[in-house]
Amino acid sequence: MNLNIPVIRLLVAKDWHLFRKQLAVYVLAGLVALCFLGLGKPWAFYVGSLTLIIVLVSAACFSISTSLVVERKEQTLAFVMSLPVSPADFTVAKLAGNLLTFLVPFLVLLAGTLGLVLFTPLPDGLFVYALLIFAWLLFAFAVSWAVAMSVESEGWATFGMIGSMVLINPYIMALAQVPAISDRVREDAVVWTAPAVAILATLAALALAIIAATTWHHARKPAFY
Repeated sequence: MNLNIPVIRLLVAKDWHLFRKQLAVYVLAGLVALCFLGLGKPWAFYVGSLTLIIVLVSAACFSISTSLVVERKEQTLAFVMSLPVSPADFTVAKLAGNLLTFLVPFLVLLAGTLGLVLFTPLPDGLFVYALLIFAWLLFAFAVSWAVAMSVESEGWATFGMIGSMVLINPYIMALAQVPAISDRVREDAVVWTAPAVAILATLAALALAIIAATTWHHARKPAFY
């Protein structure tokens, strides 16, 4: 598969240029949420953790909806088709662009969260728990991106994004039912347990598999439609 790297770079740079200011706002909002977490008060922890999840979900939905759903609605694809770009080029560019615009705030806030847990009075047991939450958000992003790439309907794309992100609530409830995970949260040590490692590995593998399968499917198309 031959890729037009200069055009791919141009499309990725276009997405980054258009969305960088909004992403900065998401990062700032996430840092504010981390400040609440660092206060160490029960009410502040609740507000901070809830705000952080909302910020990350919003960043993921913004990246996908603006780059794929809105562009398709505004028929930007017609302009892209006028460029020397193949379906494989377009798929790789959209994957790289979406990963860039989502992973920048995701990784910044992940690093901030883990650093906050390790270097403040918060129990270190939250380290693994935080990774489990972020792992679900990454998995949900992969599902949302795959759906948005695969359907023409704006409604179905929106349903895929909202559905995968909202399921974080039952996911958190399910984690609370696993003693090997929930019982370690309040400990002042980072404790890796078999269920936690299994969940992290499963979510990471599923996210990579979904992204790889979607990329392979669209990249091998002989035409955009």
